Amino acid sequence: MPEALDRRLNAYREDLAEERLRGLVEAKRFVEGAPATVSTPVTPLRARPDPGCGTDTELLYGETVRVLEVAHGWAWVKSDLDGYVGYVPQDAVAVPAAPATHIIAVPRTFVYRGADLRFPQAFALSMGSRLHVDGETETRGTRYFLLDGGLAVVANHCAPASAPIGDDYVAIATRFLETPYLWGGRSGFGIDCSGLVQLAMQMAGRSAPRDSDMQASGLGSVIARDDLRRGDLVFWKGHVAIMEDEKSLVHASGHTMTVAREGLEDAIRRIGWLYGEPTGYRRP
Repeated sequence: MPEALDRRLNAYREDLAEERLRGLVEAKRFVEGAPATVSTPVTPLRARPDPGCGTDTELLYGETVRVLEVAHGWAWVKSDLDGYVGYVPQDAVAVPAAPATHIIAVPRTFVYRGADLRFPQAFALSMGSRLHVDGETETRGTRYFLLDGGLAVVANHCAPASAPIGDDYVAIATRFLETPYLWGGRSGFGIDCSGLVQLAMQMAGRSAPRDSDMQASGLGSVIARDDLRRGDLVFWKGHVAIMEDEKSLVHASGHTMTVAREGLEDAIRRIGWLYGEPTGYRRP
């Protein structure tokens, strides 16, 4: 198998590979994959079908994937959002649902077992989760969107799935301040540095690769440190931060274990003794 193909973005094993890699890799069988929808609120995606394997990234409720294989309780999938490949529990994906009409537009919200805030919560969803809305109603002045199975979500926590929720991805990123840091996380319940960049940009109608090394090598254009302004990205080995203005940044920090604000110079000094100077600066 050629090592040049990144296993995070290319689905191939000796016994099975995705069809688009035919002629590039050797495998006993090639498949297009079957469409499916993520059916759990937040699903860890792992490099191996092993619950003890660390999380590479996460899939959110309502996102779509292609299922390449189901075996022994695991599904081998490829995300339609960013092309990431990995394993999720078989019951975390389901047959394709009705197309999403809305997307969760706040960092976190509840789905209720009916259109009333006093009803029990069925589960919680993160910003970026996708829903098919069947109707709407109002209870004591609060408008709810109605979902399949008698569930409901607060309407003003949602936005149309077809449009971004804003054009300033930095402002979206700062809505996650104090969210816990989580390696591999990309949700309002826990997020890592590159997950914050990706999710905030996604909600602003822009696309970004998932991991910081992918972002550092191909997101936007290279700039000089003296040119940094709001929205630019600062990279260290294995880390990325978003400039909030010329002197401060916001990032999912393993130091505070939260999404936090920090002065650029303070961050460079603090990170430097462990990981060295920034490796680059980019304008997405």
